[in-house]
Parts: sequence; structure tokens; C-alpha cells
Amino acid sequence: MISVFDLFRVGIGPSSSHTVGPMRAARHFVQELDRKDLLVRLAAVRTELFGSLAATCTGHGTDRAVLLGLAGEEPATVDITTAEERFRRMEAEGRVRLPGGPTVRHSLVLHPERSLPAHPNALTFTALGRRGAVLAERTAYSVGGGFLLGEAGEDPAGGTGPADAPAPFSDAEELLRLAGDGRISDVVLANETARRPEAEVRAHLLQVWAVMRGCVERGHRTGGTLPGGLDVPRRAPALHRRLVRADGRPADPLRALDLVALDALAVNEENAAGGRVVTAPTNGAAGIVPAVLHHYHRSTPGADEEGTVRFLLTAAAIGSLVKRNASISGAEVGCQGEVGTAAAMAAAGLTEVLGGTPGQVENAAEIALEHHLGLTCDPVAGLVQIPCIERNAIGSVKAVTASRLALNGDGRHLVPLDAVIRTLRDTGADMKSTYKETSRGGLALHVPRC
Repeated sequence: MISVFDLFRVGIGPSSSHTVGPMRAARHFVQELDRKDLLVRLAAVRTELFGSLAATCTGHGTDRAVLLGLAGEEPATVDITTAEERFRRMEAEGRVRLPGGPTVRHSLVLHPERSLPAHPNALTFTALGRRGAVLAERTAYSVGGGFLLGEAGEDPAGGTGPADAPAPFSDAEELLRLAGDGRISDVVLANETARRPEAEVRAHLLQVWAVMRGCVERGHRTGGTLPGGLDVPRRAPALHRRLVRADGRPADPLRALDLVALDALAVNEENAAGGRVVTAPTNGAAGIVPAVLHHYHRSTPGADEEGTVRFLLTAAAIGSLVKRNASISGAEVGCQGEVGTAAAMAAAGLTEVLGGTPGQVENAAEIALEHHLGLTCDPVAGLVQIPCIERNAIGSVKAVTASRLALNGDGRHLVPLDAVIRTLRDTGADMKSTYKETSRGGLALHVPRC
């Protein structure tokens, strides 16, 4: 089972698979060297990036993530105000100071045309001695959402998934059977509390919500231009001011949707700038769940912390199903696996807290995911900006619409969620690599970069 502690990770932008995962992998490699008493013999570390990690290395911040991870930083706690300056200094010097160890040389080798068999997002760390001898080598795969796999299939940086879950489910059909006439969030909570106290689970989810709120608020007030060379202006502050001023004007029946789009833009502009975000389930799709959760709190009388917890538990159930049976990695299945999954998660969470039955919750997730099938991942200039930021705004509105359609039905529908997840997986397998986070097709090819 995939825990909410793993699905909702606090990290930094712009990409969970290209930033959060590689930082975790680099930090773990240094810890492994320390456990084996190899740091005293270490002279250099070589990092090789393969496939999508190499193709979008600079734009997605993978080079920065690797160096900061080798220096001992974690995605959840790294100081985002000094991260860029520290990276530039280490990059210029070609050296990195390892935590509790020496300052060693570092080299970065890119293999954009070569993908390793297990996943397009692969990175190999090699520890070299003073005479160039290989002391240790480790390959990790960053499979989306900050999750990692090693050569043997395990998470080399450790996971926190529920052990001996009392209500395990591998697909939506099983989840619905377990929920019965109750709530999907109860099934997820029962599995989480098999490993840790309920108070700890609730505290984590409320902390996740606090980080999401903080990200939205920073996005509302931070103007300027996004980094990376495309000179994309941050639109959320001006839109926020316009919508706030609209409070005294005649009622606009669609203003609620404008606010949903605003919050999604705010989060993903923060993400594009390397800010603090929550993987939900990825950084590239991080704006959708918080935008729809904000919508719940704005529009629902009696919305409270209990609703927040239930929303996130239900959203996590859907995210774990897609990750388990397809993928949430844009490099593996395109943006349908990122924005599509996030929209399904948000639609399910909103439906749950608005009183939907388990069947309606599953229906909402199915509608949201179905209408993202085939969505490519084609970031212009390798940056998580165009079309990624607007895709979150549109995906958020789709999630709200999917929830309303499901709540206005009785939960019965022809296409089950499991079928849509399988379709996502198969569509991703059929999709050309040029449309899977390599910046070699689609908008990335046809939009001018200046």
C-alpha cells in the first residue's frame, strides 16, 4: 500500500521526478557511502543522467537537485532562498562538500538519447577513489512524485507505506467493495493507522494542507517573471487583485471557477520558480488538489479540518491506484499521468466531502481521468511552465465539473475507473518518447523560445 506520507511529499519545484526524486537519491547515496566507511577514501563522485532526466536536466533543475542532495539536503527542508546560489557555487567549482565528509570533485554526464530498461528517469552515481578506482556504484529510477526505485525494485531511500494493512486494495473495484455503504476515506484511514497513530496521520495531512495554503498565498502576492529564459510573467498576483476587487461588483456566476483557476496558477508559478510545494501526486500537477480543496473551504458551509482530512485521504486512494496500476510519471506516460491523476484525485476528494457515495466518488475520479487521456508532456524549453501552469488551472476546473456530474448522478456508469487507468497505462506505452517529458515534440517543438 502507498501511504499518504509518501504520496503527499513536501518538496521544492519544479519537478518531483526530476528534482525531488534525484535529490533523495543523491542524499541516500552519500549515506550509503558513509555506512560503508568509504567517505575517507572518496575523491570524486560522477553522476550520470539518462533519458528524460538528461533531456530536460537544466530546465527541470535536476543538476541543482543532485548537487544539493550530495551536500546532504532534503527536499522538505532545503532552504529555497539560498539553494540556487549554493548550486551555482558548487557548479562553478566542480566540487561538493559531503555532509560529515570531504569536499570532492563532481562531474555530471548526460545521456539524453539513452534510456535504461526499467524507467526513462534513471540516474547512476559512481564513487571514485583517489586513483580513479570505483568504490561504489548505485542506479536509481525516479518514477514520479518523488518516488524512487533501485535496481532490485525497492525504494533505495526508504518508504513509509502501511504495513499489514487491514483493508488492502489493488484496484477501484476492491476499494468500492471494502467501502460498502461507508466512506472511501475510512478505508484509507484504517490502513494508515495500522502503522502509526491516527493523530499522527491527521497531523501530517493538516500540515500538508498548511504547506499548500502557504504556497497559494505566496503565489498570490509574488510577481515578476519566472526564471529559465522564456520570460513568462507570473499572472496570479494581478488575477488575484482583479478578483478581490470584483467583490463589490455585480455577482459573476462563474467567479468561483475563476478562483479555482487562480489558486492552481498560484501554486504552479511557485513550483516553476523552485518554491516549496506538495507533490499531489507530482510537482508538475501540484496546483490541482490545493485549488479544489480551497474551493471546498470557500463554497461549502461547515467546511472544516475533518473535511480536509477526508478530502486528502480519498484523493490519496485514487492517486495510489493510478501509481500502482499505471504511472504518475510524465516521462513514462505523458501528462495524462500527472495532471490527469491530480484531477481525478481532486474530483474524488471533493465528491467525498460533499456527501457523495463511494460509487459517486469513483465516478467523479473516472470522469476526470477519462477526459485527460492522451495528454502529452511537452514542456517548452524543458521548463515546467508552458503548458504546465495553465494545464493545472484547466485540470482544476475539470475536477470540479467531474465532481458535480457525479453528484448529480447515482454512481452508476458504463466505464469503470479501473478501465480508464488501464487505458492510461496502454496509451502511455503507445505514446512516442518525443511526447513524454523530453521537450522534443508538441509545443516544445513548435513554440518559439524567445
